This record gives sequence, C-alpha cells and structure tokens, in this order.
Amino acid sequence: MKKLLAAAAIALTSLAGAAVADGHENYPERPILLMISYGAGGATDFQARIVTMTAGNEDALGMPIAIINKPGAGGRKGWNWFATEADNDGYTLGAYNIPHFIAQSIEGGVDYSADSFEPIANWGADPAVFVVAADSAFNSMNDVIAYATENPGKLTFSGAGLFVGHHIAALQLENAAGVKLAYIPSNKGGAAAMKSVIAGEVLGGVNNLSDAYRAREAGNVKILGVFDNERNDFLPDVPTMKEQGYDIDNSSVNFRGVMVPKGTPQPIIDKLAEIVPAMFENKRVLGKMNAGGSPMHIMTRDEVLEMWKAREATLEKLLAGL
Repeated sequence: MKKLLAAAAIALTSLAGAAVADGHENYPERPILLMISYGAGGATDFQARIVTMTAGNEDALGMPIAIINKPGAGGRKGWNWFATEADNDGYTLGAYNIPHFIAQSIEGGVDYSADSFEPIANWGADPAVFVVAADSAFNSMNDVIAYATENPGKLTFSGAGLFVGHHIAALQLENAAGVKLAYIPSNKGGAAAMKSVIAGEVLGGVNNLSDAYRAREAGNVKILGVFDNERNDFLPDVPTMKEQGYDIDNSSVNFRGVMVPKGTPQPIIDKLAEIVPAMFENKRVLGKMNAGGSPMHIMTRDEVLEMWKAREATLEKLLAGL
C-alpha cells in the first residue's frame, strides 16, 4: 500500500510540475494586443474597441486589450503580418473579417489562408449595404441600375478594398443586374470609402451596415439596399436586393471575431475560447453595440470553425462563377 501511495504521489507531483512548466496557468500576465487590419474609425475598429472594453475585468481576462491598426490593401497588410510575424504566445490577437481574408487567400498573392489562424470567437455579422450621398438623385436600386445601364462603366462607387465583402457584393450586383460598374477600392478601409461617398467623390458606395447606419443617423447618406437574405432590424425600412429584383444572397455578410496565429499553445486557445464569448455578452458591450447600429452574432470557437469551412466552400464556388 505504501508503495502504491508513493507512486501516486510521484505521479501527481509530475503532473503538477508539467502544468507549471507549461507556463500558461497564469495567462494572461500582461496586457494583450488586438491587431485590426483596417484603419481607425471603421466598423471593425469601432466594434473591436467596444467588444474588448471589459477584458480587464476580473470576470473576464483580468488584463486590458489594446488595439493596434495595420491597415492597407483591403486587410492584406495586417493579415500578412499576423500570419508571418506576430508572436504566437497569446499576447497578440487578431480580428478576422469573413469573407475578406478567405476570399483573398482563394484569389492568391497573400501569405495566409484559413489554416494560418486559429479562431477564438465571433462577435458580429454585418451585412453590406448600398449607400449614396444624402442629396443624391438616386432613391432606389432601380435608379442606380438604370443609370448604370445607360452609362456603362461610369457609375463610380467605393468599397473597403479588393476581395472583401464589399467587393464581393459589387460583383454579385454586376452579375445579377447585368451591368458594368466602376468599383473603386479604398486602401484605407470602410471609413475612408464612406467619406468618398459623403464628399461626392463617387456616385455611391458599398459599405458595412454599421458604418452606414451611423452615417445615415448623421444625415449624410441614404441607404438603398441590403445585401442579405432578410431585412435587418436596424434598417427595417430598407429592402434587400432580392426584394428589389436582384438575385443576391448573404455571401458578402461580414462576420467579425477574434483569432490567434497558428502555433499558439492549446491551453491559451482553450482559455480564450472559454472567456471571450462571455466577454462579448457583457450587458455594457451589448448596449454600446446596439446604440452604434452594430449587429451582434456571438459564436463559440467550434461554431466559428464550422462557419469558416462553410464560407470557404461557398466562396470557392462564388468567385469561380463571378
């Protein structure tokens, strides 16, 4: 019996030693960074600052999360850096945008794919919308398409970059309406693309519902259509593209969430996957997101993994067809 007890004690000591050797039992021990691939003031940046605002609470991570912006090339600059240079020690997180980074990896010319990252949790789902300046003569998508039909390639409109949700929505609109449009990608993200619409530098734009909602509340734009299967609760008066006669689904809806680089220790991934979704459900977070017109769609790590796979399959077919 004594031998058995001694053996059990040794085994327990070894397990405890292994846990300590892991060095992750007290994670996090210092503030964490969250990399955003778009500029300050855009929807991803705006929402990320809200959903991480309670990270320092004792019932969350117990450490604050600081935002760093690495905008450029429709998100490519930031995600290339995240995939190839970011530390995988759990102290540098990244925000993902779907379909953006998956569509870009399918098109090629980037250093990342879905296999480069490990998702943690999803916080939102933001449909694309078509916007025009408040004083525009366009009052419906039929007005927009009529102009594009009469003036092939002259209907200029902005978006956040190439092979992001906005660009996919634009390609779908061209295909569904049978017209040629002049899509002008911004290298500085959705906020800059929206400014181009408001300033009259372009005739319209495809942007995030959340950005457009705030711009409409300020009296700067009209929102003519939603690229989704159903109307959105934030814009009950705005019809979908399908309602207006254009066969366009929800493939461009922008899912946003948190991920880590491949190679991040599993104990850290597990801890983040347990805490972060609950952090998104904080009442203060939900209230501020609702006030900003930002649709929430909270998903766990397992749910996000399934969503990534499904979106990748959809995008491969969609982009081949477009």
